[in-house]
Amino acid sequence: MGLEMGIGWLTLLMFGSLAVLLMAGLPLAFVTGGLGCVFLLLFDGPQMLNILPSRIFPFMTDYQLSAIPLFIFMATMLERAGLIEELFDLVYKLLGGLRGGLASAAIVSATILAAMVGVIGATEVTMGIIALPAMLKRGYDQRLACGAILAGGTLGILIPPSILAIIFAVVAQQSVGELFIGSVVPGLMLSGLYILYVTARSYINPAMGPALPPEERVSFREKMRLLRGMMAPLMLVVLVLGVIFTGIATPVEAAGIGTFGALVVAGLHRRLTWPAVREAAVTTLKASSMVLWIVFGASIFVGFYIVNGGQKFVSDALIGSGLGAYGILLVMMVILIILGMFLDWVGILLLAVPIFVPLMKTLSFDGLFGLPGVEPRDVALWFGVVYMVNMQMSFLSPPFGYALFYLKSVAPPEVSMGTIFRAAVPFLMLQAAGLALCIVFPQMVLWLPRIVYGGGS
Repeated sequence: MGLEMGIGWLTLLMFGSLAVLLMAGLPLAFVTGGLGCVFLLLFDGPQMLNILPSRIFPFMTDYQLSAIPLFIFMATMLERAGLIEELFDLVYKLLGGLRGGLASAAIVSATILAAMVGVIGATEVTMGIIALPAMLKRGYDQRLACGAILAGGTLGILIPPSILAIIFAVVAQQSVGELFIGSVVPGLMLSGLYILYVTARSYINPAMGPALPPEERVSFREKMRLLRGMMAPLMLVVLVLGVIFTGIATPVEAAGIGTFGALVVAGLHRRLTWPAVREAAVTTLKASSMVLWIVFGASIFVGFYIVNGGQKFVSDALIGSGLGAYGILLVMMVILIILGMFLDWVGILLLAVPIFVPLMKTLSFDGLFGLPGVEPRDVALWFGVVYMVNMQMSFLSPPFGYALFYLKSVAPPEVSMGTIFRAAVPFLMLQAAGLALCIVFPQMVLWLPRIVYGGGS
């Protein structure tokens, strides 16, 4: 027999230990997995370690997770083919004549890249190398320039093919295709909010985002030539998302098509070399391994907590608070935002989603302010997309927002960390506004899946 402890104290001990070890700088995957094993041994005895294979094996054999390395390889191959530079070049020459045009170009490029790449680090770093110097050279306000790249880069977590959506679907037993389709409208809405903000700021104060001088603008013929060069990658994105949305292929099959297409596009751009393919394969191996190790570790940690009554404890505490369905959802959102300040998105997903989703399915969301609510069958899908919108905020939340450090790693020396932190604040507010809109108007999430799937999930 192991130790005995009330669930309240156990919760404090488990998450307190997790916080202390993470602050000591240890990797999340090994902290969660190691703590899970230690608690199993201490509280349930050595024989309970036999549950470890049963927690890990379903992930190892889950067909949907095979989309992750395929989409990461597709993203890395397109990046190696130099498409991010060409894409920004195209968009900024199309929009450069407008005030704030370069900042808008960075956001539009990041939105298109999110649909190609789905990996935030690659977008943030490459846009920081290409777009930030271009904006600073033309006298853009540092905070506006940094904020546009930070916010645009985080769209990769939301716009399909998002790696987060694939893992959420596996953990919450949801359809990946539905999550992909449900996240399209919120993703485009947030992109539109960012563009609206930088344009408004640039027109109110033209010094913040001056237009390109007439001598630097390009002719219509030159714009068409640039657009022709980008047709192949844009067609690849339309093809990959199109086969998912029309139901012709599953997300895994679409990822396979995308991987092959990325090799073809790299070939068309004369960038298909063995070193490029090898680099892309190694990057894919590292990124996929990191994600899956975190999945394994966190599933052991959460598995122990749930087996010992943790899920019932959290549910009873939230329901007993008397806050109602939307109040409980607000508490969950605040918890996720706080976790986002300290953990990465995979860890948050594995720690929070197995506890939150079953509780969400028991609540009824009848609508706010007299607006339509969410039918019980759609709650998991709606919560999935709301969760993904929330996770965008974790990348911009100080003190450990990953996007902030990605950008600082490539920003010119005159751009300080303080400037980057301050640049993120207005866009964090916009993300919070986008999150509120998805909660108050759930049809933003559910409208497109209903059209595609013909009347509901």
